[in-house]
Amino acid sequence: MSGMRGLSVFISDIRNCQNKEAERLRVDKELGNIRTCFKNDKGLTPYKKKKYVWKMLYIHMLGYDVDFGHMEAVSLISAPKYPEKQVGYIVTSCLLNENHDFLRLAINAVRNDIIGRNETYQCLALTLVGNIGGREFAESLAPDVQKLLISSSCRPLVRKKAALCLLRLFRKNPDVVNADGWADRMAQLLDERDLGVLTSSMSLLVSLVSNDYEGYSSCLPKCVKILERLARNQDVPQEYTYYGIPSPWLQVKTMRALQYFPTIEDPSTRRSLFEVLQRILMGTDVVKNADNQRKVYAMKFIDAFFLFAHLLGIVNNYICTCIYIYKERDILLPCHLIQYFSHVSLDLLYGMCDVSNAKGIVEELLQYLSTAEFSMREELSLKAAILAEKFAPDLSWYVDVILQLIDNAGDFVSDDIWFRVVQFVTNNEDLQPYAASKVREYMDKIAIHETMVKVSAYILGEYGHLLARRPGCSARELFGILHEKLPTVSSPTIPLLLSTYAKLLMHAQPPDIELQKQIWNVFKKYESSIDVEIQQRAVEYFELSKKGAALMDVLAEMPKFPERQSSLIKKVEDVEDTADQSAIKLRAQQLPSNALVLADPQPVNGTPPPLKVPSISGIKLDHESASQTQSQPNGDLSKVQSQIPSADLLGEMVDPLAIEAPPVDMGSHQRVYREEDGIPDEVDGTAIVPIGDQANKVEPIGNITERFNALCLKDSGVLYEDPYIQIGVKAEWRGHHGRLVLFLGNKVTSPLTSVQALILPPAHLKLELSLVPDTIPPRAQVQCPLEVMNIRPSRDVAVLDFSYKFGTSMVSAKLRLPAVLNKFLQPLQLTSEEFFPQWRSLSGPPLKLQEVVRGVRPLSLSEMENLFNSFRVTICPGLDPNPNNLVASTTFYSENTRPMLCLARIETDPADRTQLRLTVASGDSTLTFELKEFIKEQLIAIPMGSRALVPAVPVPAAPLAQPPSPAVDANDPGAMLAGLL
Repeated sequence: MSGMRGLSVFISDIRNCQNKEAERLRVDKELGNIRTCFKNDKGLTPYKKKKYVWKMLYIHMLGYDVDFGHMEAVSLISAPKYPEKQVGYIVTSCLLNENHDFLRLAINAVRNDIIGRNETYQCLALTLVGNIGGREFAESLAPDVQKLLISSSCRPLVRKKAALCLLRLFRKNPDVVNADGWADRMAQLLDERDLGVLTSSMSLLVSLVSNDYEGYSSCLPKCVKILERLARNQDVPQEYTYYGIPSPWLQVKTMRALQYFPTIEDPSTRRSLFEVLQRILMGTDVVKNADNQRKVYAMKFIDAFFLFAHLLGIVNNYICTCIYIYKERDILLPCHLIQYFSHVSLDLLYGMCDVSNAKGIVEELLQYLSTAEFSMREELSLKAAILAEKFAPDLSWYVDVILQLIDNAGDFVSDDIWFRVVQFVTNNEDLQPYAASKVREYMDKIAIHETMVKVSAYILGEYGHLLARRPGCSARELFGILHEKLPTVSSPTIPLLLSTYAKLLMHAQPPDIELQKQIWNVFKKYESSIDVEIQQRAVEYFELSKKGAALMDVLAEMPKFPERQSSLIKKVEDVEDTADQSAIKLRAQQLPSNALVLADPQPVNGTPPPLKVPSISGIKLDHESASQTQSQPNGDLSKVQSQIPSADLLGEMVDPLAIEAPPVDMGSHQRVYREEDGIPDEVDGTAIVPIGDQANKVEPIGNITERFNALCLKDSGVLYEDPYIQIGVKAEWRGHHGRLVLFLGNKVTSPLTSVQALILPPAHLKLELSLVPDTIPPRAQVQCPLEVMNIRPSRDVAVLDFSYKFGTSMVSAKLRLPAVLNKFLQPLQLTSEEFFPQWRSLSGPPLKLQEVVRGVRPLSLSEMENLFNSFRVTICPGLDPNPNNLVASTTFYSENTRPMLCLARIETDPADRTQLRLTVASGDSTLTFELKEFIKEQLIAIPMGSRALVPAVPVPAAPLAQPPSPAVDANDPGAMLAGLL
């Protein structure tokens, strides 16, 4: 007892430390004492060793490195008594990982406990192996664990742990469980009556069949019987019934295992499975909110429904049902549920597609694409393109699908998709005239997406001469229709158009002097371009075009691409491989495919298929140089995060777009959102940078700096506004997390195109911006959520690099985002008994900093108190005996630290309100400095566009009253060990 009291005293000493330095000194002293005791093995009893190992674990949980004592922790596993053995297993699990050398020393001791007859020791050993067992454990212990699992003499508790332990070993080394020798035993385990053992065994089966479903075909009817037993609620104890559903976890695991098997052929098994399906779908009792709740319950069984449809071989019977669910938009359902069901249904359609139904499914997806949620369009486009490629009845249909995909949702079609269609066209000569004629038809449209311009320019440049005899398809006419699109495209597309012009000039037969003059004028125009790629191509193509017949050899047709796996399919396969996704992928592999395996262009890594261009004077224009320009899609910066609903700051599932937006006037060019002080006269012209030659420079409405400063103190308002667009912000903050929603409002009757948004984050913030659409429709508003995580204290500010196109004018603005230091403060009001002990424990720099601040805005004490409260620093009234002084407190949150208490004292001079003495203290030196500087900036009248810096003047601090009292920190691991003492 005296030894364990020593551990209790040590934990109490740590809790009573006044600051981090005192805690470190106490920890170092204890570590030195432990080292000395470990070196003196003669007097170290197992009981004392247990005490010191507990202290090591506690120190490790505090965040200190413990680089010794591992041998002593491992040696306790061999102790004869349970208390010491328990400590050995717990501490070894916490301190060591599967690759640690000392862990090898424990293999024999762990094996002795597994093969022993003490069930308590067996559970300890299995828990250790299941948590940190690696490949060496798998090779040494797998046979013994298997014996425990199938042993009829072991209690269910041991067998449950054995099943999960074997699952861990199988994941580390699949060779330890051979299907030839284990399939029959696995089938026997599925006859187990104890639902705990059965649930653990089913987890093992899911992993086994995902690796080799054919070897475990004997388990399929057993899985159906398990579902039948649960559906009929036969022999299901009450403790395994959850809200009237018999063992729902076992049902889910069994369904996941069934996903890996092909269609069931046995009639009796099919009949039993169909009965189970009916019971599951019809046997759910709904008593509240009947209409809405019934639909929610029905949606929960969609995955199971189509799983059974697959197993019963009746997939095509329910394609229409799945499409209906996918397109369903019930206003009674929360937005995050609608998105979830859409994702599930899309995955199901993707997995159920085959040669017989592909055309109908793809056409439905294309039809739905124009009305689908923005968050779904990119995934929908990618999967529609893959299905069209894998199951195309003919290549012309595939080309039609991809071009329609680009036309309907160009913003959400990645470059990989149009690269892929170019590869098909290049490798199939019969397809080239058809593809050229189809893109020529699309070019007649008044407005087409830039991606359509790219693919059309490439195909017409290579194969447009095949249409020479058709009306409207001469080289001059193709040049005219392409050149009309040149003003609407971004800089990366211009080199591709220049290459097309050169090829059109080459294919013009007979030579067209008028066409030559027009193309030469274009080349001469871009010879002085500031873009190196555009300039080089213009110069070299101009010189090449003077070569006459030699141009045919230099600009020869692109060769065929070598065969290689589709980059689109590989892109999908690189997604996280969960059990459901891998099962869908496996079912897709079991279906026949018409996919043509073509190559990605060289070089790989997503570069586009370039036009073949020459080299002049040692300057190379080949695949690599062409791809450098073409591989920069117009919307890649917006594809930061899929809009799958995430937990809000309070842990609840919410729609990220459900936050009410600031007002936007869609019918006026006047300023809409006015601050209380009216429209300022000055305009921060440096915050907006117009791009290109514009007749009228677009100026922001209002002062951008003042808008930013206002949003630093409140959570909603307007960040930026000009005659065409208004950007509003609404934010929510909890601890070190934040969520902002950017509201992009188009104020005019024309669309804003080429919209791009890039976050330039400082090092102390993690930011993730959701999808930003390429086009904002007339008088419409789009919402873009932005997730923020604070890593450490800093006053650096994130910047939003925003641009858009109105007509032919490109407008760009770099805007500071109000994710600033005070947003991660939580107001905290302290009493004198709580404040003064903390204030005195933080003595002197760098944890406590003081500065005389001059040039302060003259504020009364009440106004200053309101100012502090506005940036989440709470004034604690009555703590300072001087009525002209203020005392304040707050709590700072970041990912790298615990919640940090911050204290401040403001001493004012009634005779001169333009100066004061500011003292700030916290347990982190960086936080103290950053918070002091932030408060100073808020107090000083900051000139427009600059930051006033006042040098520090060392002045001794006046003492505060009240005696100190011990501080108690409840947020330490000591409480976690209390139950083990």
